[in-house]
Amino acid sequence: MTAGPAMTPGHCRRTSKDMVSSHQSDFDCDVAIIGGGPAGSTLASIILTHRPDTRITILEKETFPRDHVGESQLPAIGAILDEMGCWDKVERAGFPLKVGATYRWGRSSELWDFDFIDPEIVEAVERPTPYEGPRVHTAFQVDRAIYDEILLDHAAELGANVRQATQVREVLRDGDRIESLELDDGSSVRARWYVDASGHVGLLRRRMGVETRPETNLQNIAFWDYWENAEWAVEIGVGATRVQVLSQPAGWIWFIPIGPTRTSIGYILPSSHFKTLRKSPTEVYHETIAADPRVAALTRNATARGMVEATKDWSFTAERGHGENWFLVGESLGFADPILAAGMSLAHTGARELGYTLMELLDGAKPEDEEWLKDSISTQQLRRVRQHIKFADFWYAANGQFTDLQEHCRVIAEESGMKMKPDAAWRWLAQGGFTTDSGVHATAGSFDPGTLKQVQWMLTDRVSGWQVNKYNVYKLNLRNAERRRLAIYHEGKVQRRECLVRGDNILPLAGWYGVLVDLIEIDGRVDRIFQSIAKNYGGESGVASPQQLCMQALEVLLTDSWVIGRLDKKVPRLTVQSSDEETLFVHWNRDECPEERTSEST
Repeated sequence: MTAGPAMTPGHCRRTSKDMVSSHQSDFDCDVAIIGGGPAGSTLASIILTHRPDTRITILEKETFPRDHVGESQLPAIGAILDEMGCWDKVERAGFPLKVGATYRWGRSSELWDFDFIDPEIVEAVERPTPYEGPRVHTAFQVDRAIYDEILLDHAAELGANVRQATQVREVLRDGDRIESLELDDGSSVRARWYVDASGHVGLLRRRMGVETRPETNLQNIAFWDYWENAEWAVEIGVGATRVQVLSQPAGWIWFIPIGPTRTSIGYILPSSHFKTLRKSPTEVYHETIAADPRVAALTRNATARGMVEATKDWSFTAERGHGENWFLVGESLGFADPILAAGMSLAHTGARELGYTLMELLDGAKPEDEEWLKDSISTQQLRRVRQHIKFADFWYAANGQFTDLQEHCRVIAEESGMKMKPDAAWRWLAQGGFTTDSGVHATAGSFDPGTLKQVQWMLTDRVSGWQVNKYNVYKLNLRNAERRRLAIYHEGKVQRRECLVRGDNILPLAGWYGVLVDLIEIDGRVDRIFQSIAKNYGGESGVASPQQLCMQALEVLLTDSWVIGRLDKKVPRLTVQSSDEETLFVHWNRDECPEERTSEST
């Protein structure tokens, strides 16, 4: 295609529908992806893993390797790396393993830990290892310069046409349909489908006139630099540790080892507060690092790169996630505050599910099915981002360590509609969030209901009791619910499962939710429900057992009012452990104090 005269952003080049249909064979590729970061490379690799003959072009404006902030991952990413055949390459890079995080956050200045796995199990793990056993429950802390290049090279090895140092100059469109991309070298790319994986820049999002909304009053700014030879707060087994998330009077510090000698250290604070300081980012950054005893001890013998970078960390979502022949994925679609390290998980997960969606579309979905596929992926991604924004709002509002930001935190709670009383806070946090993340298990990001209740206690010293402890007979409450289809992304296919929708709440009739709906419909006594679960799915107890997973799903169904409970004194009751206690995964920090360790060694 010959490029026409230069056009201003957003200008539409009109073509007839007949002209479009007559040139279907002229496509340069099936999918054109703007952006070669984790979202773009994961999308390409997922498609090419399951549909190798797909023609994919990735347009990346930079030349890799290049540094990028956002190094801390969650365990969910491991399964995606394994699915697209990249796990071994990432594992061989030797990135530190993340078993969890140490926080100075909430009601007390005492440190506490949120672990994904028992650290003692990780002590025995050799490296490199395949994606199995304990490694399913760990995450990576990655040097993005290395990690992103591994992923992009992997996509190229699978067959993607990767064009680095290539910038999209213009998006040529006909209404909501993209006709082609005009590049800075004067060439153009014409694809069947287009994807914006350009991150915060949102190149396609902006050119297609998609507005964004803030969703929250969290409008932070981040300063960071990279350090050589910083001490690790704790070393577990072969290269495993915890990230450090440390509250300051006006913000918080992240401390993330990303290699044997390299550490990412950043400081996040409200942009409005930064303006009142009348200091440069470099001054604010180094003063904050030096004033924190824990970080100062860890960096006593370390050297900063000497180039403090800055970016806005404003949480937002796009008003929509797709158009006629294009999609948004990753941070072009939405961004949640990094306090919960969800950004990379949202990008990888959204890219995987979009890959499944595009495979179905490329195989020729019917028009009505095409709209359902597009609506499903956009709705799912936006729900996830909003749920993580909601979690972040709670973390900020509940943090008593922000001594200079008390009014700021009060406004966050007030504007978001949050009530800090335990049961009300739980309902606000959990409502609708646990049924839409996977559609199968009661999870939202790295949280299950039990973990979220424990974190709520650790942050506020107040706890929301388990609803399942109050009742022993249940009945379904499906009034005013509409039956629809739910997309489940599994083994390279978009599976169609039934769900019920009432307002903003979704009840998947799949996974453990479907099991419970069927059992409650037959007999609502809790003892008989769990006898049936033990008989059909196994009677073992403990973390991730059928009994535990169903108990958590039942708690969600009660919270979302899909199930109504009552107490019958003649029926046995089940009791779930109170959340106002330490557990294996959420507990006070017991590691050696770096300040003492460093002073003893000098």
